[in-house]
Amino acid sequence: MAHSKASKKRVFIGERNAARNQAIRSRTKTFVKKVLAAVEAKNVDEAKSALSVAYKELDKAVTKGVLKKNTASRKKSRLTLKVNSLAN
Repeated sequence: MAHSKASKKRVFIGERNAARNQAIRSRTKTFVKKVLAAVEAKNVDEAKSALSVAYKELDKAVTKGVLKKNTASRKKSRLTLKVNSLAN
């Protein structure tokens, strides 16, 4: 267990940041799932609107430092391919 006041504070801050990161990660996964559900249902309009929201959430996660830039780019690319294949 932490002994000094500073080390106790660091433990608290770490827990707070982990909770925030988990919330952001969960939120991005939710919006990605909404895009995939729309693709499964073959609903083009809904998939495109959900895709733009998912883009925004992934970019926000990158800005917050939860996801790396290339990870978000890869996820966005794969989602876009699925939505575009549905449109064709």
